[in-house]
Amino acid sequence: ADLANGAKVFSGNCAACHMGGGNVVMANKTLKKEALEQFGMYSEEAIIYQVQHGKNAMPAFAGRLTDEQIQNVAAYVLDQAAKGWAG
Repeated sequence: ADLANGAKVFSGNCAACHMGGGNVVMANKTLKKEALEQFGMYSEEAIIYQVQHGKNAMPAFAGRLTDEQIQNVAAYVLDQAAKGWAG
């Protein structure tokens, strides 16, 4: 995966609601490792599915982003979660 591209995709499409791994709409559904694990989302496959299909207030990005962009942003989210969104 291309983490630099994933960071760019995240910044342009996800950061408005998920800046720093947070969630401005549903405060407990963050992108922090503990929350991802708690809600069964700590895998590339789960994140890819959610990004493609959306859920609740989160829109679906299939058709707006390429499969490669979605894979890259999923890898970026997991990488950042593992690092505690420290950088």
